[in-house]
Amino acid sequence: MAEKRNSRRLRKRLRLRFGTDKPSRLAYTEDLGPSGMFIRTSYILPPGTKLMIEITLTDNSLVLFSGMIRWSKSVPPNLMHLVKKSGLGIKIINFIAGEDEYKKLVAELAG
Repeated sequence: MAEKRNSRRLRKRLRLRFGTDKPSRLAYTEDLGPSGMFIRTSYILPPGTKLMIEITLTDNSLVLFSGMIRWSKSVPPNLMHLVKKSGLGIKIINFIAGEDEYKKLVAELAG
């Protein structure tokens, strides 16, 4: 499949919570970029689903935003550690809190 995003994703594992109504399910990022991220999870929802996502940064500050699932890949939970991409590809729609902190993190990772 051809690469569709304009910016490179950077590998970073951060703790987050996500959900359709409120951020309640625990997961981790696998990579992130200025306009989106990949969430590693066995809880798969269909593309087009809107989510609320709350990320806890390493300094314990919170980033809260709405995002949309662009693609998803389901793998049985017992095989997640063997498969490279199992989870949700997210496009960031709108920051509610922590936009500057998120952009600073992405800039630092890009070097």
